[in-house]
Amino acid sequence: MIQEINRDYLGKDRPTNVISFAMQEGEGAGVQPDLLGDVVISAETAARDAGEAKTSFESELFFLLLHGILHLLGYDHERGTQAEAKRMEAREREIFSMIGEEFLAG
Repeated sequence: MIQEINRDYLGKDRPTNVISFAMQEGEGAGVQPDLLGDVVISAETAARDAGEAKTSFESELFFLLLHGILHLLGYDHERGTQAEAKRMEAREREIFSMIGEEFLAG
């Protein structure tokens, strides 16, 4: 299913682990200023990635949600510069280390 979403909305005919749809960009931006957008996560891909990384499924889901939210906030590791990608990765690590372990221990 996520491959279809990726193909139909982003023109990339391949599976992925997370897709973000910002509500504050493009046509209709600002209609609902309190809504950042949608984050779509492939649970199947997350489970596979968690297994490969030897981490928990929940941890992988949390990380992907965090990654998607950072995209909604304007971080971009794909279309931006290498410095911007490193900034996003650093922010992911920072936030994950601050709240990830506490959230997952919950």
